[in-house]
Amino acid sequence: MSLGSWLTHDQTREGEAIACTRRAHELGVNLFDTANEYQAGRAEEILGKALRPLPRDTYLVATKVYFPMGSSPLQRGLSRKHVMTQVEQSLRRLGVDYIDLYQCHMFDEETPVEETARTMNDLIRAGKILYWGISNWSAEQIKNVVHACDSHNWERPVSNQAQYSALWRKIEREILPTCSDHGMGVLGFSPLAMGVLSGKYQPGAGPPEGTRAQRSLGPLDWRMNHFLADRTLAAVREFGQLAADCGYSSAQLALAWCLRLPEVSSVVIGASRQKQLEDNIQAAGISIGPDLERTIAAILAPFAVTDDSFPDRAPQQVPT
Repeated sequence: MSLGSWLTHDQTREGEAIACTRRAHELGVNLFDTANEYQAGRAEEILGKALRPLPRDTYLVATKVYFPMGSSPLQRGLSRKHVMTQVEQSLRRLGVDYIDLYQCHMFDEETPVEETARTMNDLIRAGKILYWGISNWSAEQIKNVVHACDSHNWERPVSNQAQYSALWRKIEREILPTCSDHGMGVLGFSPLAMGVLSGKYQPGAGPPEGTRAQRSLGPLDWRMNHFLADRTLAAVREFGQLAADCGYSSAQLALAWCLRLPEVSSVVIGASRQKQLEDNIQAAGISIGPDLERTIAAILAPFAVTDDSFPDRAPQQVPT
């Protein structure tokens, strides 16, 4: 499993965020994911502080680049100028000499994919990053960048970070097979469907105080509203009972469900408390057999998003 810091460091005081990161490392987590734009760089600084006492050869740092880091058009996207500037800023905030996995947070329609791929290849050669990856790219975009890399003998991206959960299964149709065909690992983010599969929300009731749904998530409000439909929450409640009958929490079973596929290298989890972290990490040891998988599908599949009839983001909105 991987520990992310988008919502973790946003909801959690710095001391607890650092404690969760170090506890995750103690429990065997070795991939820590963040992005330059999370909390305007603050998430990278906190992660760097948390990891500083740990031996550098015992963990991997993954961060991302794409979203605006200033008001200028030159301070966003995947242009060579922006990427070269931001990798130095991320290295400084993280307090490391190199980044293990540098990810393109979104596809950049305004920058030729060859420019981005060449820049990433140059960063690998310079020792600034070890590998590069992508996030939120379509199957066609993945094929195009792999072709560009192969044509120029550049390093290919090694991973794709994509949204995946039992309620959001869009990547199963094209993206998972494409990544598998090209030897790319998949990191699943939001494996609990923005917390819904943890069972904390109940049909007919408002969101509990302090939960993700209780406060605004800006551009992601529309997606949370989809997950919080009463009929979906009723299915999630049934799923929670199934988990309990199996001796697991809802979150543990939902995470294990994501990890059942060999194409999924890891899931990116968040945690605002150490107990929550400790419980969720146990999902890595859960095996889901065919009978249990069929039962889960019977409960949740009718409410899962599986195709492009439900867009990745609302019109004129930008995801975090």
